[in-house]
Amino acid sequence: MKLNPLTLGGLMLAVCLVSQAEDAAFRPIFNGKDLTGWYGLNPHSVVKLKDEKKAEALKKMRDEFAADWKVEDGELVNDGHGPYATTEEEFGDIELLIEYKTVAGADSGIYLRGAPQVQIWDKTQVFDPTKPTRRPHLGSGGLFNNTPDTPGRDPLVVADKPFGEWNSFRIRQLGARTWVWLNDQLVVDGTVMENYWDKTQPLPAKGPIMLQTHGGEIRWRKLQVREIGAEEAEKILAEADAKK
Repeated sequence: MKLNPLTLGGLMLAVCLVSQAEDAAFRPIFNGKDLTGWYGLNPHSVVKLKDEKKAEALKKMRDEFAADWKVEDGELVNDGHGPYATTEEEFGDIELLIEYKTVAGADSGIYLRGAPQVQIWDKTQVFDPTKPTRRPHLGSGGLFNNTPDTPGRDPLVVADKPFGEWNSFRIRQLGARTWVWLNDQLVVDGTVMENYWDKTQPLPAKGPIMLQTHGGEIRWRKLQVREIGAEEAEKILAEADAKK
């Protein structure tokens, strides 16, 4: 069937309007000025603590947060140490936009609903056969804490930009299903993110976004989130399942 110019123009306009509506729905979760809305937490260091010891450790990380995190030129900057930057707000089904720039040897990631993680690697690292499940040479964006050799654990393609350039993530989380685009390339396609804290249980329904610290400076900017309602989520999941 041929489309006449008016029909084609109408379709293009509809696509543009949908795109504009989605863009308008995104809101910043980092104000570019200070650490408002964020606190320090390393969940790995407190997961086995209880009662007073846990409370003391949580307070200590909040107090120490600003020692390793700062805002510089509108960017959220970490020196490679300290607790993870954690949103005060908790999120469920979302689309997350975020840009990052890191250095050689760095290792970071984005925790969704408080669970690890969309991995960030130094892709120039040489594969070490003595650590066969650690594959930085395959690039960033994979769900590193999923079971090795399962779909989505390593990215579909290497999409990282060279050091010194900004990388952009678009991450969609619906239930436990995760999609990741790195620099506009699909690297994880609707894979279930395993619950690292208890793999017998599904991912929590809601939780914070966390930016990991791990051994090298990393800079973040343009952190935006869009909540996805039940109707839209159902449509996206149905379309994804139809492609299988």
